[in-house]
This record gives sequence, structure tokens and C-alpha cells, in this order.
Amino acid sequence: MMGLPLAFTEPLLLIGLVSLPVLWWLLRVMPPRPRRIEFPPTRLLFDIVPREETPSRTPWWLTALRLLAAALVIFAAAGPIWNPQTGSAGSKAPLMIMLDDGWSAASHWDVRIRAADELIANADNDRRAIALVPLSEPNRDITLMPAGAARVALRQIAPKPYSIDRVETLTAVDRFLKATGDCEIAWLSDGIDTGRGDDFVQGLGKTIGDRSLTVFAGGTSSPLALVAAENAAAKMTVKVLRTDSGIAMGTVRALDQKASPIAEARYSFGPQDKETEAAFDLPVELRNDITRLEISAERSAGAVQLLDKRWRRRAIGIVTGTTSETAQPLLAPTFYLTRALAPFADVRLADRGSPQQGITQFLDQKLPMIILADVGTVAPEIRERLNAWIDQGGVLVRFAGPRLAQAEDDLVPVKLRKGGRTLGGSLTWEKPQHLASFAADGPFAGVAVPKDITVNRQVLAEPDAVLATKSWASLEDGTPLVTGEHRGKGMVSLFHVSADMRWSDLPMSGTFVEMLRRVVDMSGYTAKPGPGIAGEATAETVAPLHILDGFGAFGPPPATAKPLPADYRDRATPDHPPGFYGPAEGPLAVNTLAASDRIAELNTASLRARHATYTNAEPRDLRGWLLSTALALFLVDAIIVAVLGGGIAALLRRRAATAMIVFGLALTGFVALVPAPSRADSASDEFAMKAVSQTRLAYVVTGNADVDSIVKAGLSGLTQFLAQRTALEAGDPVGIDPGRDELAFFPLIYWPIVPGAPKPPQDAINKIDAYMKQGGTVLFDTRDAIEAPPGDNGAAQTPGMQTLREILSSLDVPELEPVPREHVLTKTFYLLRDFPGRFSTGQTWVEALPRDEDEDSAQRPARGGDGVSPIIITSNDLAGAWAQRLDGQFMLPMSGGDARQREFAYRAGANIVMYTLTGNYKADQVHAPALIERLGQ
Repeated sequence: MMGLPLAFTEPLLLIGLVSLPVLWWLLRVMPPRPRRIEFPPTRLLFDIVPREETPSRTPWWLTALRLLAAALVIFAAAGPIWNPQTGSAGSKAPLMIMLDDGWSAASHWDVRIRAADELIANADNDRRAIALVPLSEPNRDITLMPAGAARVALRQIAPKPYSIDRVETLTAVDRFLKATGDCEIAWLSDGIDTGRGDDFVQGLGKTIGDRSLTVFAGGTSSPLALVAAENAAAKMTVKVLRTDSGIAMGTVRALDQKASPIAEARYSFGPQDKETEAAFDLPVELRNDITRLEISAERSAGAVQLLDKRWRRRAIGIVTGTTSETAQPLLAPTFYLTRALAPFADVRLADRGSPQQGITQFLDQKLPMIILADVGTVAPEIRERLNAWIDQGGVLVRFAGPRLAQAEDDLVPVKLRKGGRTLGGSLTWEKPQHLASFAADGPFAGVAVPKDITVNRQVLAEPDAVLATKSWASLEDGTPLVTGEHRGKGMVSLFHVSADMRWSDLPMSGTFVEMLRRVVDMSGYTAKPGPGIAGEATAETVAPLHILDGFGAFGPPPATAKPLPADYRDRATPDHPPGFYGPAEGPLAVNTLAASDRIAELNTASLRARHATYTNAEPRDLRGWLLSTALALFLVDAIIVAVLGGGIAALLRRRAATAMIVFGLALTGFVALVPAPSRADSASDEFAMKAVSQTRLAYVVTGNADVDSIVKAGLSGLTQFLAQRTALEAGDPVGIDPGRDELAFFPLIYWPIVPGAPKPPQDAINKIDAYMKQGGTVLFDTRDAIEAPPGDNGAAQTPGMQTLREILSSLDVPELEPVPREHVLTKTFYLLRDFPGRFSTGQTWVEALPRDEDEDSAQRPARGGDGVSPIIITSNDLAGAWAQRLDGQFMLPMSGGDARQREFAYRAGANIVMYTLTGNYKADQVHAPALIERLGQ
């Protein structure tokens, strides 16, 4: 209704609102009851001047109050429903659900799944068949299925980590609609146009014809994306994209290869901005360690930017053998090289001194790349160090000049002729040469060949059988301009012209910058040794290593991921999903979006469709609220009429005693309704007696009836298991409210975490904190190990874990660690390696105790200490594994394939209870052999 999530079960009753103007007229012409005034004797009648006058019409504000009450009654009679369920009730046509499942749908995937569940439930009520159409799978057969099968199929759909092309699905949709006939269609859209969105909307309109279509969009924040990360000279920047003015600011996190945080950068959008930048002002060494940028609290592959060696701003040392940088610095080779390298590298110039000292300086600094500009003879000891540095992965780039032309040196990729060649001089017939081409299999492949660059002088290479394989760029006469070869893990390259304007005008061109960029990209890259580059680049492919899922978490490569070329620079595709490819020491990054990609809002206005929004709320009947408000307004109206008519004053005058009695009774009732001050009453005494009469396990009552019943049944099952297997005969478990009940009576409190539940009040948090510090143990169970996305940090991204973090943020929680294999908890009663529940994939965390640094971790005994861990955290749903019905049958199934998993879950519970009751006495038994030996003496 008017863009609001509001509907009416009887909308025709709203016609009654038309009668409100008539009611207004009637109320205005009917005056209020006249006020009666008792006059003195008639002789004094003319001397009386009335202090108040009775109006002839009802006041307008009183009339408005009555009209408002009447309107509320009409609205209540129409049956208003807030957040009504979607879908056309009563329809018998099949339902086809089209689901956007690209990266842009991942941030609010649970909302879309909930909407699809609701549609399936409505269709199930009408006994209709359902067809699910993920728009990322154009080759998938569209078939009708019952509601149960549709729910199973829906849970198997996950967002893809790349942009989807919806247009490709239209063929299958058209084929299905022609075969099905009448059909209701629901499109769960993410509202994002990542390409060809208008084509899909137009094609969809033609395909569905006059069939019923509902488009779901909005109601959630639009997704954010990262593109165009750039490691500039002073800082690293990345663009943050959005489609609307929803989210105005946020944080981008930078992580290293081990997923450890390096830094955070804030970003903010202007009122109308669709993109902004986040900047990391860090030293170049730290920026080079960044391998992942991600938007905080945004779970999608598009909100992740992966970085590889191409984004590293390499430190490059420049050594020159000329002296012109001192006399004419703007004409020196260092000036041209610095200007060309500055946009993408950290340029370092050698200190003033000999070239040998400059080379030694950079070798000591372990730079990945060194440029020698017209450096001739290199000392033997420096040459040995350079060769060792190249074998370990260093890149040496040399530029020709007069000194190199006269030297004999093996630190070049090809053998050179002495003296070089002069073109276009007065004593030569040869004209200056232009660039001819770049080798198709070399690092400059794809660079446009400029026609305005001329070469006046060059050093020539001695012709041999492998010269062509080492040539990266050539002149029109076929002589090489740039040559290179791999040596060990490194590379040696030679520009056969000088780095200044004396031999060519190449240093003044943009091609020079791009050529150096390509060479810099190769620095630090581990390559196979060989005589040259030819034949390697085209044949080299890299296999997938770690792949992002739709939520932006790393996982193993899927079976559909294919190897890609080592020089791949495009966006992710279904065959090449985003992630890292190639060797672990130098992987290639593939991102969801390319640097030039932008996202826009999808325009569906041209479709003849009903538009709905996603909602997280349940339908709510508003009739009770409206009727209660109308009743309150009628009571206010009655009081006002009584005041205006003088009825209350007359009542007080004539029946003062009666009024006082009524007032006293009302006051007594009010006092009775006010709660008495908190004190120890019989109920609290009974609770305390019940708690201390027997050892009992306790659990926190969450307010969710299903969860509370399962937890209570689970602790009852564990209590029965303890009575059968141990000497402990505990009483029935007790449900507690941390903010109201005393906690000191219980050795162990089981706290099931309900995702999205409100945070307990601070008083309850303070009581829990005091309970933990006084020796009690709280077992937090998020019960969502199976929902954790893949990846090292997947368990921390579940909704239950986020809710737990919010609770723990106000508690003084000690440092935690996964239960070590030598922890006393693993041997308190049973010998256990892990602590499974319904699920076995989650970790169990306890307080981390200090370790002896001089003790070998593999040989250290069971850990000692005086206390028990005040907190235990798991996600394996222990109570769900323990829960039994009254007939002895288990309430919930196990997720693992081990038939003994439930038995191990009970054993884990027994160890936890014994650990909280007896402490770590088992740790003392490691000293038993020494004690027996001493007693024997």
C-alpha cells in the first residue's frame, strides 16, 4: 500500500472512510450538553454576569478527536496486516522462482532464501508445483517439483563469486513457459546491473507475455564492491562502489597472505557519489605484504580485492656510470628512469660514488630489481654477487651507452659487438630506424608499436642461433632493441639504447613507461630457467590454488575451475572464478570485477509487474492496536465532555463522600498494581532450596521455545548418562535468567546462542562476569558449525558467532585457545581427542594457560593449574546430541557419518561436567610414578 508493507484482509470496508465528512457535519451541529447554573432569587438576576459561556457548536478539536477514533475503527474492521505474506493466494498455476545468485546477491543471501521459502510455503498451501531457476545456470533444465523437493534444491543453491549474465537464461525460461502454459513468476532480484541488465528486462517482458510477475527488490542495503586497487608512490588506494545513497561510510581492511590484519582505511561517500576511495598510508614494505582488501561487514566476493605480485610496489635501485646527472640532472639517465618508474615503483638512487659501491649498496638492501645505466666493467667480486643474486630471483636491467659499448661483460643476455652502430650520421649511409614490432611471446606483447620513435645509435648483438628467442623488441631492420633471458630464478634484460635522449627518443615516450612496467611486473616472479623467453609465455598456464566463494571466503577449487594463462588480467568467469592461481610462493590473483567495471541500479520499471520488497519481519495483525487506540480516544472524549458539561464538578459537590470513597478505592487499586520492593520471598527461597539440595546443571532460558525445550531435554539426557556411567547423581536441570536468578548454586551453565537475539541487559552481563570470576563455568554453544562458510576464518562469520561476540564484548574474557591434545579436559573421565555434538567440525575453545617455553610441546605433560576455565565455547550443538524424548528416542539426528558420534558427544559432556566439578586433579597424576618411587625408598 503506497510503498508500505501493509495490506488489508477486507479492503472494501475502507469505503467507510467516505462517511467521515458526514460525521464531521453531524458532530459540529450537535452542541454539547448545556451546563446547569443555579441562580439566586430573581431580584438578583440582572446583577449576575456569567463567567463562562456555553458554545453553540462542538469545538473543532473535539470533533477531530472523534473522527480520528472513528477512522481507527474503520481501519481495524478492514483487517490491516503489516508485512503481509507475498504471493497470490488461491492461484492454482505453477510457480517459477527466478533467483539472482551472483556475487551481488551474497551480502543479503539469507533474506533472499527466506523470501523464497515464504513463496514455496504459500505455493505448498495452494498445492502448486514450483520451478527454481538460478540465473547463473543457463544450461540447467527447468522442471516442476513439489514443495519439499523445492526446499531441498533451494538449500543447495549458493551465490556465485562472479557476475552473472541473466540474458543467457532467457532461452531456457522461454522453453519452459511454452511447455507449461499458465504460470506465476517471482523474480528475487538483487537490484544490481553488472552488464546487459536492460537487455534482460526487455527480453523477460517479451518472454513472459501477460503472465503474472512479481519482482522482489529493495528492503535491504545495496551491495558494495571494490575495484581498481593501485599501489601508488605515497599510498595504496582502492575504489569503493555503490549503487544508491544507502551506506555513507565504512572501513576497508588490508590483510596479508596469512589473513593477518595489516591496516584499516576509512571511506565515505558524498550525498550523490557512486564511488569513492579508501587509502592506506603505509610504508612500501607493508603495502607490498597486502594480498587481500575487503570491506568490513560486507560478505560478498565483489567486496574483496585480491592482490598479487603485480600490485607490489617494488623497490628498484638505479646505478649510472655517467656523470651528467651532476652537471645536467634534467638530461641524465636517472631523470628519465625515475620519471618513468615513479608511478608504479619505489625508486632508489645510488649514493654518489663509484658504480661498484652503488651495486654493493643495493645488493646489501636485497632489492628485487637493479637498473644499470651505461655501467661498463663490473669488478669480479661484484659480478659474482650479482650472479648469485640473479639466481635467487633478482632482475637486472641494463641500458647501453658508451661505456657498455666498449666493455666485455657477461651480465648481458646476448654477446655484444664492440663499438655499437651509429645511424643517420654524416659518415654513414644508414638512416635512423623505427620500432618494428614486439615479440608475440615476450613481456611486451600487446603493447601498441609507436611509429614516431627513432633510434640513432645502438649496441649490436652478435648473431647466433638463439638470438631470435631472446629478442623482445626489434627495429625495422631486424636488429634487436631489447633482449632478455632467464637465469636461475631471476632475469637479465638489456635495452640496446641509452636511458637518456642521446641515442634515441624512446625515453620520452609513453611506450618506455609501459615497457618498464612490464619488466617490473616480472621482478620477483619465479620462472623456469631457460635460454630465453620465446615459447614459454604462450604455453604457460597456472592451475587454481585457492578460490573465493560467493561470500568472499577462501576454499578449495571447485571441479569446474580451469587453469588460465599466466598473464591473465581479465575479470572472473564461471571457468575462472576469483581467487589465487599458480604456485603458492607467487600466485596470480583473479578478481570478481575488473578495474574498469562499475555497478549500477537495475531498472525494472518497464516490466508489467508487481513490485515487492524483502523484509525480515513476520506478518503482524494491527487490529488489536487500532481498536485499543480508538477505545482510548473514546475514553478521552468522554472525560472532555464531562469536564465541558460540568458533570465532574457537580458530582464532586453533591456526592463528595462518595467521590472520596471512589477515589480511595482507585488509589488502593493503583498501589496494589505497583510492584512491591524486591526482597527474599518464598519463591526465591524455594528456588535456592531446590538448587542446593542436589547438584544440578543449569541452562540460560533464551525465550525461544524450541531451543529451550531441546536444551532442557539435552541436559536431562546428559544427567541420566552421568548417573549411569559415573558416581554423580544430579538433579533435574534448571532454567535460569541471569539477570534475575542467583547463579552461584550451579557449577556449570549451558548457554545456547540464538542468532539475532537481543543482547542481555548489563546487569545480567555483570552477574555472569562475577560468576565466572568466582569459579563458575559457562559453556557457550553457537550450534552452527555446519553453517560455517569454508575457509580458515569461516567459523567466525556465522550469525551465531556474531551474536556471541556481541555478548562477550562486555565480558572480561581471558585469552582463549582450542583445546590442546594434552589438556586435562581431554582426560577428565574419558580419553578424548575432540568434543563432538550433533556436528563434529567445530572447535572447542577454553582459557589459554601459560606454557613453559623451555618445554618441548610434544613431550610436555598434562597442563597444571589451580583453576578451571571459566568459559568454554563450541559450535557443535552438544545439547542437540544429548536431547531425548520421553520415550527414549533422540530428538535430533547427527550430521556426521560416524555411528559412535552420539556416544562421543555424551562422553564429551561427561568430561566437561567432571572438569567443572573436580578441576584439573587429573593433571596431578603425571607425578604418580615419582611419588611411588619415593614412597618405596
